[in-house]
Amino acid sequence: MEYVTAGESHGPELTVIVTGVPAGLKISAESINDDLRKRQKGYGRSERQAIERDRARFTSGLRFGVTTGAPVCMSIDNADWENHLEDMAPFGSAPDTLKRDVCPRPGHADLSGVLKHGFDDCRDVAERASARETAARVAASGIAKEFLAQMGVEIFSYVNCIGRAYMDDDPFTKEPVFEALATEASEVRCPDIDASRRMCIQIDDAKNDGDTLGGTFRVIAKGLVPGLGGYEEASNRLTARIAEALFSIPGVRGVEFGLGFAGAKKRGSDVHDEIVLTDGNFDRTTNNAGGLEGGMTTGKPLVVTVACKPVSSLASPLNTVNIDTLEIAKADTPRSDVCVVPACSVVGEGEVAFALANAYMDALGKTNMSDIKNALRSYKQRLKTMGR
Repeated sequence: MEYVTAGESHGPELTVIVTGVPAGLKISAESINDDLRKRQKGYGRSERQAIERDRARFTSGLRFGVTTGAPVCMSIDNADWENHLEDMAPFGSAPDTLKRDVCPRPGHADLSGVLKHGFDDCRDVAERASARETAARVAASGIAKEFLAQMGVEIFSYVNCIGRAYMDDDPFTKEPVFEALATEASEVRCPDIDASRRMCIQIDDAKNDGDTLGGTFRVIAKGLVPGLGGYEEASNRLTARIAEALFSIPGVRGVEFGLGFAGAKKRGSDVHDEIVLTDGNFDRTTNNAGGLEGGMTTGKPLVVTVACKPVSSLASPLNTVNIDTLEIAKADTPRSDVCVVPACSVVGEGEVAFALANAYMDALGKTNMSDIKNALRSYKQRLKTMGR
């Protein structure tokens, strides 16, 4: 499956087309809309989230709630577009009142995009570089998550650090459990109540200083069969595919599998997961690898930790260079979030779901759900006999 998105942050709508979707997959519009709602939540989000009511409108690829094998197309309306009818008009001339954005923000795509395309207005870059585009991704990834559910895979995410506040979790030696109620009840999508409180305080402090905050979140997938991905070619490795997908998200600056960088400080005997037989099935005593070895799934839960940089739009802006006058100036200060880590965790969960869904289809086929499920049963049956 692949997706392509279109639309600007303050245009009339966002559109996403998902191709390669197997026929016969049941889709829940409410599940997708629930993920869109989660993406809008989060302590430290901007006032725009009070304007938008993101819901996916399906325009092709489904009949009676089931995929037909044709491309699936969805649209999400931008309610804020009504406030930008003149300055975002697709035709005509720019209004006399148009205020160009000429002071690129450090940390943003503004300047590099202007230099690349020869624009004289950073707005031409910012409208598409905006993380608003990720709403379309979340809608698309709902299809991948529905597919994974049919494969017996549970995928979830939570925030484990914002600024200097973090929760003390260990998904490597203990079986990770998704505390859904606690996570979704938290304003920062952190299942630890005390850590959530400390994270909110960190966000308040940054907001009071006219600043922003980043952090980290984890994506975990349980129920994966071993052997997804590959070692034969560089492009087959699931580590590469997942990392590529996550790094495509605006603001993501780091991806760790399992222990990640912490494992680089240890000896191999303290890192690698010993292999045992459990009820006739190959297993590991720990999960320091995060469910991936040699670019393939091991059958243990996938554990990916993702680092997000602070938002680049600051209420107390940094210095920059005005692209009109070439003089030192303060960066533009559009309406912005203080912290987007909770929202980014929802987007990251979706990107991982896409990579995993494609790994299953590479292994089992991709035409229709009936054939894919039969192939999965056959694969699981073969695995059962190998440890006996």
